[in-house]
Amino acid sequence: MWSWLNDQLLKMLWLKDFIQWFFRDVFGLVEDTLIYNSLTFFAYDVIKIFILLAILIFIASYIQSYFTPERTQRILGKLKGIWANVIGALLGTVTPFCSCSSIPIFIGFTKAGLPIGVTFSFLISSPLVDLASVLLLATIFGWKVALAYVVVGLVIAVIGGTLISLFHMEDQVASFVMERNTTQSIELEDNSFTLTTKERLKYAWQQVITIIRKVWLYILIGVGIGAFIHGFIPQSFIETLLGSKNPFSVLLATIVGIPMYADIFGTLPIAEALVLKGVSIGTVLAFMMAVTALSLPSIIMLHKVIKRKLLVTFISIVSIGIIVMGYVFNIFSYLLI
Repeated sequence: MWSWLNDQLLKMLWLKDFIQWFFRDVFGLVEDTLIYNSLTFFAYDVIKIFILLAILIFIASYIQSYFTPERTQRILGKLKGIWANVIGALLGTVTPFCSCSSIPIFIGFTKAGLPIGVTFSFLISSPLVDLASVLLLATIFGWKVALAYVVVGLVIAVIGGTLISLFHMEDQVASFVMERNTTQSIELEDNSFTLTTKERLKYAWQQVITIIRKVWLYILIGVGIGAFIHGFIPQSFIETLLGSKNPFSVLLATIVGIPMYADIFGTLPIAEALVLKGVSIGTVLAFMMAVTALSLPSIIMLHKVIKRKLLVTFISIVSIGIIVMGYVFNIFSYLLI
């Protein structure tokens, strides 16, 4: 029963069968040709991702309605030490933001007086891990990989925030960010408990529309790249560049991922195509994490609010964490797949 539910509801194999039948019997394309493989990959992934995304964002946003920024500040403000970093990282998982969207929240938390390390744990976790991505990862890589990805993402966020706390780098934050906002404090009135069920459902639906409007283009681009890789780039070339025989594959995947800008939903189709071409799971996940947590646009934005020393520290910690994670996943991939 579990296998059937996983295949039909999450992986949507019924949709894959329908897409293949449509292009084969209606369009008359020959199976296993370059154009057939690319078109079926593109159509299947686009429809599957948008269906799952709408459902998962709706559920995640309904849960998120209980965690307004004010309430999050109040929760984090009561905690100290590494537990504050743990909660900061966990709260990042219920906020479906890309790396650039997380930065204004980071500024708000810092202005509210939260420790700099805690806000960085949130900043790392928010784009890297969220509830919707767990299920989408499971549809492609299986539950073991999805859960391992979440655990590793949270560990990187906690370690990153903790190290920044230990380094006492508060002076590396721009002065306008550190200035306490007198009109907003941790004791702000929290109305997350007063919302009715109807209001929460309305909020969740609005989030579905808002987020899909923001990410639809990146999804199409990501699926398009994935379809091109799947259909037209020879497997031998991919394996030579990013295969297990290349000892620098994880490092290369991380470096390639940083200049790109997309959320996890846009990188999943590319990751899926790379896995189908024989790229190791750790290399693929390193690429995904680099794109989502260290995209060049977010680094440029972050440079406006923190000084160079802290920015370099942040990039170094996250990069090292991603690279180590990639090699560890490659070594123990037999336990996950």
